[in-house]
Formats: sequence, structure tokens, C-alpha cells
Amino acid sequence: MTTVDPVLRVDGLTLAFGGVKALNGVGFNVQPGSITTVIGPNGAGKTSLFNTISGFYRPVAGTVEFEGRDITRLPAPQRARLGLARSFQNIALFRGMSVLDNIKLGRHCQLKTNILQSLFYMGTARREEMELRADIEARIIDFLEIDHIRHASVASLSYGLQKRVEMARALAMQPKILMLDEPVAGMNREETEDMARFILDVNAEWGVTVLMVEHDMGLVMDLSDHVVVLNFGQVIAQGKPQDVQSNPEVVRAYLGSGDVTELRERLRAGRPAINSLGEVA
Repeated sequence: MTTVDPVLRVDGLTLAFGGVKALNGVGFNVQPGSITTVIGPNGAGKTSLFNTISGFYRPVAGTVEFEGRDITRLPAPQRARLGLARSFQNIALFRGMSVLDNIKLGRHCQLKTNILQSLFYMGTARREEMELRADIEARIIDFLEIDHIRHASVASLSYGLQKRVEMARALAMQPKILMLDEPVAGMNREETEDMARFILDVNAEWGVTVLMVEHDMGLVMDLSDHVVVLNFGQVIAQGKPQDVQSNPEVVRAYLGSGDVTELRERLRAGRPAINSLGEVA
């Protein structure tokens, strides 16, 4: 049987802020073409993990390998050029700019023109800009069904549409791995269903590997091929969704008890899990 090398390998990742370890020896693989989801209670280290993988934080130990290359010390812009694109837990769009201009900014990490060519907007710079706009309008805007708001100011949009625009900007980066930090947080049911469809389609139709952090357990169990569970900065379980939700350590992390039935009932009802501190996980 042929073994496929992981597109992303995280090994022994440790991150500390002063004397506090946000991550402690975290390790897992992301297979090409998969949807891998990182879950865990509040404060488990999920966003710290994303920030370390994407290059915003530098770990004190461990490695991040992308397509067999050690990228642990590469700055975030270089990782983006290699094909790591991400969205953020808190929307990070330019609110005074249009939807189209926000999306176009995502592709700039891949442009080959220099500052002088861009300044005078001639030759290669003009051709690249025209190709960029055509690709974004023909593929990304149509794919995410946001043609009707392409010229609207981001500040005028609903929260759900802003999250969709942020995903569009990440897709404009031509990612090999699309990293989504809580893509449906704060959305209503209809917006959540739309985003779930887009995630599945970008994975299946575009062949983009997805790595996401998410609290909506129903979404996680429906979409994920592989689930990694963090608690207090450590991996306490990983595997297929159905195996993870039956793991006693996972149940204790979310509920403070060993009641697997209660967790499954919450998942079926689409309610968030509550950890032992009474927090929404």
C-alpha cells in the first residue's frame, strides 16, 4: 500500500509566554486533500497553534514542515508565498476598502513585479493586475457567491458576509493549505450552512487542503476527516471524528465528567460543549 507523505507536519511544537506554556510538545500531521480540524476548550492553545504554524509566533522548540521543508524559522510572508493562507478569529479586513480591493490584496504575496513597476503601473505590473482581477472575478467571487457586493465597502456588510470576504482573500493567495480560524463563529444557522458548503467545495473541487479551528461540534463532526484535540496546550486525542467524540479524555476536557452520552446528545442537538469551568468550548 502506498504511503502518502503529509503536506504539513507539526512535531514537538512548544510555545511559551514568560513562564506559561501555551503549547507543550504538540504534534500531528495533515494529509494532502484532507479537512483537519483542531478543537479544544477555551484557552487550550488553538489560536496560538495557528499563529505558530503561520509564522506570527516563533516556537521555543519543535518544528513545522510544509511539503517536506522545515519552515519553522521562515517569516509569515514567505510561508504565505509557499501556499499557507489563513483567515483570523477576529475579522482582519480593511473596512474602508471595497470587497474587490480586499480580495485583491490576498494575491499580492504572489505578484512578481517590483515596487518601481507597480508605482508606474506599466508593462508587467499592468498585465499582472489585469490577470489578477480576471481570475478573482471569474473564480473566487463567483464561487463564494459575492458578485452582488464586489464594489461595496466592507464596513457596510453583515458579519457573515465579512467572514466570506475574508475567506475570499485567503483563496486569492492561491493556497495549498487553507487555514480557517473559527470560520463560522458568530454566524446564524443559514450562514453556517453556506460556509460549510464553501469549505467542502473548495476542498473537493479545488483540491485545497483545509486546516481549521472550530467550536461548532456539529460542523466539525460533519466536515472533518481528522480531528486533533488540544487541552492545556497538549494533544490529548486525535483521529477520526467518531473515534475522538468517544474518547474519555475528550469528554472530560469538555464536560468535566466521563459521560460520553451527554457529549453525543449535545453534538446531535448542535449545541456547543461546555467544559468543567462552565465555558463554551
